[in-house]
Amino acid sequence: MKRLVVVSVGVAALVVGILVAWYSVRQDREFQRLIAAGDAAVVQDQTFVAIEAFSGALALKPDSMLAYLKRGDTYRRRSELTAALRDLRQAATLDPGAPRPVELLGDVNVAMGRYENAIEQYRRFIALDDRAPRVLYKLALTYYRNGQAALAIEPLRQAVAFDDRFVEAHYLLGMCLLERKRDADALRSLTRAIEINPTFAAAREEMADIYTQRGRSRDAIEQLEALAALEPARAERLVSVGLAYARLGRTDAAILTLGRAAERFPEEPVVYTALGRVWLEAAETRDDRVALSKAIGALQPTAGRATASSEALALYGRALYLSGEIGGAERTLQEATTRMPVEPLAFRYLAAAADRLGHVAPARDALRRYVALIDTPDAPTLALLADAHRRLGELAAARATVAKALALEPENEALLRLQRRIGPT
Repeated sequence: MKRLVVVSVGVAALVVGILVAWYSVRQDREFQRLIAAGDAAVVQDQTFVAIEAFSGALALKPDSMLAYLKRGDTYRRRSELTAALRDLRQAATLDPGAPRPVELLGDVNVAMGRYENAIEQYRRFIALDDRAPRVLYKLALTYYRNGQAALAIEPLRQAVAFDDRFVEAHYLLGMCLLERKRDADALRSLTRAIEINPTFAAAREEMADIYTQRGRSRDAIEQLEALAALEPARAERLVSVGLAYARLGRTDAAILTLGRAAERFPEEPVVYTALGRVWLEAAETRDDRVALSKAIGALQPTAGRATASSEALALYGRALYLSGEIGGAERTLQEATTRMPVEPLAFRYLAAAADRLGHVAPARDALRRYVALIDTPDAPTLALLADAHRRLGELAAARATVAKALALEPENEALLRLQRRIGPT
C-alpha cells in the first residue's frame, strides 16, 4: 500500500513538473511573440501597438530588462519622456552592466533639456564601453549645448580616433575649437569634414566665416561658390557670393553674380536688396549718379512691399537722401526703424535726413538710438550727437558726449573746436 502511495505521489509530481515546464515554455513563447510583435509595430511606426505588446510581455515577465528597455525606448519615440525615464531607469536597475539603457537615459535627458543629467549618463556609458564613437559624440554635443565647449574637445578627439570618417564629429570639433579661439585647428577639422563629405554645407559655412574674418576673401568666396553650387535653389547662396565679391572690391563681379541671381530668382527681395546695396556703395564711393539711379531702381520695388525689411528700407532711404529727395528719405527711414530686426544704420541715416530738414530733436533721438545699438560708436558719430545736444541747449549732455569722442581721437581739431563752442561747465 505504501509503495502504491509513493508511486502515486511520484507520478503526480512528474505530471505537475511536466505541466509547469509546459506552462513555462508556453509563457516564454508568448513573451517572445509579444516582443517580436512590439518590434514589428515599432518598425511600422505603430508605437501605441508596440507599447501594448511590450506591456503584455512585462505582465508575463515583470523582471525583464529587455521589455522595460524596449517599452522605454518606444515611449521616447512618442516623446512621452517621463514614462520613458521610468522604464529606462528600471531597465538599468535590472541590468547595471548593460550600456544601452544608460545611453537611452542620456538621450531622454537631452530631450528634456537636462544636460547635466545627460552628461552623467553618457559618462556612465563610457565607463562601461569606452570605444563607442557614437556615444562619445553624444557626450561632446551635450557638453557643447551646455556651454562647455572646452570639455567637448577630448571626447571628440577620441571619437574621430576610433572613426576618422565620422564627419559630424569633425565638424563639431571644429565648432568647439572656434569657441576656444583656435581658428587654425578649427579649419583643419572643418576641412577634414568637407574631405569626407564635400556636400556638408554647415562646415563650408563656418569655413567661409573664418576666412572672411581673417581677410582671406578669395578662400571665403571659394566656399560660398561651392555652397551656391550645392544648393542652387537657395537665393541667399548666390547673394552671399555677390556680397563677398563686393567686400573684395570686385564690384563688377558682384553685380554680375547678383544679376544672375535676379534672373534665377525674380521674386526674391533679398536679391534686389543686395543688388541695391552694391550699386549704392558704388555710387557713394565714386559719386556716380548712374550707379545711384540703378540702386534706386533695384531697391524701390522691394522697399514698396508691405513686408519690406528694415535693411531694404534703410538702403532705399539712403539712396533717396543721396538723390536729394530728403523728405522722402526721412519718411522711408522712419519706417525702416519700425521694422524688426532693425537695421542700426537706419537710425544713422535718419539722423542725417532729419538734420537736413532742420528737425534737430528727431535727429538727436535717432543718433542716440544708433549709438545705443552699436558696440563702439566712432568719434564722428559722437560729434554729431554732441552738436545736436548743443543746438538743443542740452549742454551737459553735449559736453559728456564730446568728451567720449575726444577720448577716441584726442587730437581731432573739429572735436576740439566743438568743445570750445559748447563751452566750459
